Amino acid sequence: MNTHLKKTLTHTTELEVKFSEADPLGIVWHGHFIRYFEDGREAFGNAYGMKYLDFYRSDIVVPIIKIDCNYKRILRYGHKIRLETTYEDCAAAKLLFHYAIYDAKNDEQVATGSSMQVFMHRESLELMWTLPQFMIDWKKKWLAE
Repeated sequence: MNTHLKKTLTHTTELEVKFSEADPLGIVWHGHFIRYFEDGREAFGNAYGMKYLDFYRSDIVVPIIKIDCNYKRILRYGHKIRLETTYEDCAAAKLLFHYAIYDAKNDEQVATGSSMQVFMHRESLELMWTLPQFMIDWKKKWLAE
């Protein structure tokens, strides 16, 4: 048995490309994919009890320090998409998410990406080197074997 397997949780969200997200050719501007990732993280948090307000109430902010997007196909106004947001557990005091966007009609992969967030004290903006207690409790609830 491999004990080094990463623990993950995935949430799937359905979205529809809005008119305001497309350029004059009807193609989604590349920067909106990052916003789709944000929508995925927010939906994940709502589903698994890890909302941004939970961090805020614990006097913690979680800024993104790294994000990337790999574009594979274009999206157009009116397309329905399926966004898979996957949390990857790690021992460090950070949040790792991976994303996959699919065209809901033909199931073709449109884009993939990932992001990394760190924990900081809300007032001082000092970096936290250890997991806050509510994240330890969250991991016990959702990632226990």
